[in-house]
Amino acid sequence: MNLLPSLFVPHGAPTFSLRPGAAGAALRREADSLPRPRAVIIASPHWDSAVPTVGSARQLETIHDFWGFPDELYAIRYPATGCPEAAAEVIAAISAAGLPVARDEQRGLDHGAWVPLRLMYPDADVPVVPISVASRGGPQLAWDIGRALAPLRERGFLIVGSGSITHNLRDFQQAWRNGGQTPDYIRVFADWLNDRALAGDHAALLDYRRQAPHAAQAHPSEEHLLPFHFALGAGGENARAVRFHAGIDDYVIAMDGYRFLPQ
Repeated sequence: MNLLPSLFVPHGAPTFSLRPGAAGAALRREADSLPRPRAVIIASPHWDSAVPTVGSARQLETIHDFWGFPDELYAIRYPATGCPEAAAEVIAAISAAGLPVARDEQRGLDHGAWVPLRLMYPDADVPVVPISVASRGGPQLAWDIGRALAPLRERGFLIVGSGSITHNLRDFQQAWRNGGQTPDYIRVFADWLNDRALAGDHAALLDYRRQAPHAAQAHPSEEHLLPFHFALGAGGENARAVRFHAGIDDYVIAMDGYRFLPQ
């Protein structure tokens, strides 16, 4: 099998599933351009745990972990199967790197996982291994976990981090009250991240909290950006970044998507 990249994909608001727009089309094109994976390993910020945890259920429940949205969203099911055997390989790779790891035999797919996967693989015909984001470990742990899993790309795994390049829900409310105007910092932060990724400046990306403009406003908490660091690490040594989509949804959510491969 040809070597698969790692990907960072946006999952937007839950309504992204109903109105996928340009970002959804970009996700589908990206999936269609790749060799068919043996399984997808996907990290979602909506599963945050003290220790990185791998889901090993054979049947994956569609988790509707949101409130106050249209009824049609709660009717959606993404009937992906899990793969305990693949999950065991993921756990072994993390453990071999000397990193903490746990197993969850019940966990399904939260909307950070099933929303983008439903757009990428609408037939739910690729097995999925969910993995949590351990946000207390920050960017370094997310990158380390990705690096530990990078060799699995040679075994046919597609490694995906699902999140948001910017994620400030309080600013969404403010933008909505102001007539839908996007704050300037959204593009400034997203472009800084892209510039550093294209330059291969992994040190700056790991230290984004101090170096990036408007970092704390773009991410009052870190969990939605850590899947980017996870995917970056999974791209392998000196991973080359390609931004395959750039856009903004819901005024304040930068929907950029990235592909990572070794230089």
